[in-house]
Amino acid sequence: MRYLDRLQPLALLVLRLVLGAIMIGHGYPKLFALSHQVESVRGLGLPGWLAFFSVAAEFLGGVAVLVGLLTRLAALGILINMAVAIGKVHWKNGLMGKGGYEYALSLAAIAFALILFGAGPIALDAVRGGKPKKT
Repeated sequence: MRYLDRLQPLALLVLRLVLGAIMIGHGYPKLFALSHQVESVRGLGLPGWLAFFSVAAEFLGGVAVLVGLLTRLAALGILINMAVAIGKVHWKNGLMGKGGYEYALSLAAIAFALILFGAGPIALDAVRGGKPKKT
């Protein structure tokens, strides 16, 4: 099983690539429709200016997670964004119902894991901060 332990950096890379790509894919169109996003956020009963944080968490957070830069901070933004999406949009549909929260919950779980484990050694965070510290 020690062989599998040596593959953990690859697992963190896969988590980052998947989460980053999905968040970029969802955030990119919202960059060009910010006024619509502001109205959507207002429609949820939240202040419209939070749309800017939502788009930043999705697009910029997605880019940061993808390349492994400020990964824990970016993943925290994504986790908060997904928690709001679950609570304000998807919860009423149940876990598996149409428009349910299983997808957002999966993304939140990946973000949570990246907050706890960090980007891993195959990331800009590792290059920027030197070699990862062994515990």
